[in-house]
Amino acid sequence: MSRYRSSKKLKVLIIDDEWLIREELRSMLGVYENLEVIGEAENVDEAVTFIQNEAPDVIFLDIQMPGGSGFTLFDRMNISCNVVFVTAYDEYAIKAFDVNAVDYLLKPVIKSRLDVTIKRLIEGSPAGGSHEIKRMTIDDVLYTVVDNSYRFVKLKKIKCILAEGNYSFIVIQKDKKELVTKTLKEWQKILPEEEFIRIHRSAIVNVDSIVKIQHQKNRSNLVYIEGIPEALEMSRRYAMKLKTKL
Repeated sequence: MSRYRSSKKLKVLIIDDEWLIREELRSMLGVYENLEVIGEAENVDEAVTFIQNEAPDVIFLDIQMPGGSGFTLFDRMNISCNVVFVTAYDEYAIKAFDVNAVDYLLKPVIKSRLDVTIKRLIEGSPAGGSHEIKRMTIDDVLYTVVDNSYRFVKLKKIKCILAEGNYSFIVIQKDKKELVTKTLKEWQKILPEEEFIRIHRSAIVNVDSIVKIQHQKNRSNLVYIEGIPEALEMSRRYAMKLKTKL
């Protein structure tokens, strides 16, 4: 019997292409009095139909499935309920801030680890609410909206981030800017501080991508980034911070 109690049961949908995994997870979730598994889906098409008809409170979502990633679900429809990612692939250890992700579980799911997830569901933010955003590490992968579609972005591959109103451009490949639905202020809250630094009110750079810093007569600086021909201006107020990292 679960020690986590609530006046209302949360309706749960399990999405996984392997029926044995679905059965095991259903059995594990069955001991929590706060939860009620109301259905299963083995692919994104089935999941879309179920969510539209039943409106679950929580989705336990596999990532790798035939016919499309579990993240395809977010491209297909607006998900307002809480999501727990479940996968056997630890390289997808992502920070899914742009979807309402409560937690990330690796298969096989361990009971003690599932307890932590359920506690977050019961005691944490309500479905559709905001969750605490933790700072990432350089080896993390962000799942976010890039050029109007969801994409995996490896932080270490980002050379710089440039302000664009309420959005921003990330530069990963030479001479290619891609629009992301995040402001520089939002980026600063999640990026690892040792590897990324703001050099101007309109630019954040990956320290490892800096090729050269050129001092100007007006005491300002130009920062040259690997693979980017145009130099970025660095304000004097940020110069000392960058100097300590280099």
